[in-house]
Amino acid sequence: AVLRADDPANLPPIISALYDGGVRLIEITMTVPNAVKQIRRAIDEGPEDMVVGVGSVLNAETALEAIGAGAEFVVSPVFKKEIFEVCLQRNIVVIPGAFTPTEACNAADAGANFVKIFPAGSLGMGYLKSILAPMPDLRLIPTGGVTIENAGEWLDAGVAAVGIGSDLLDKEAIRAGNFDKITELAKQLMQGIKNR
Repeated sequence: AVLRADDPANLPPIISALYDGGVRLIEITMTVPNAVKQIRRAIDEGPEDMVVGVGSVLNAETALEAIGAGAEFVVSPVFKKEIFEVCLQRNIVVIPGAFTPTEACNAADAGANFVKIFPAGSLGMGYLKSILAPMPDLRLIPTGGVTIENAGEWLDAGVAAVGIGSDLLDKEAIRAGNFDKITELAKQLMQGIKNR
């Protein structure tokens, strides 16, 4: 689950709601106010088996701060060598962004654990299948365009995982404090994946 909350006060109940719905891995993006502090808080106060990482990382300094707060993985919308070096030196999972087959291959060759394909919605599942046909060992994670309804289809297309944000984190429900809705959406997501 990719968390881009406007109000950090909503993060703990969102994380609890996602957990209750079966989600065990969250990415707190650097677009969240006081994101590094929120990562530390999610790790200290959240469920023990929730894996917490950082997203929207654009430089090594930010990666270092998030890792220092306990982030277990680092996601970037782009490929930057400085972010790689920080993560690889500390044995932290690094997930750079890519858009083309060449970018995805170069990221994997550099040591990326996974490669984020972004924005995947504008490319479609057929595009990822086409990339994976000659390079089946690539561990791709599409984000942008992944929905509760199509998450399983992306996985069927051969990707390693999916990143899902806005379709899972209903803004109106969050504004209204209706975190049960988030739990229900998370359950739908997980059920849809398990039923494939």
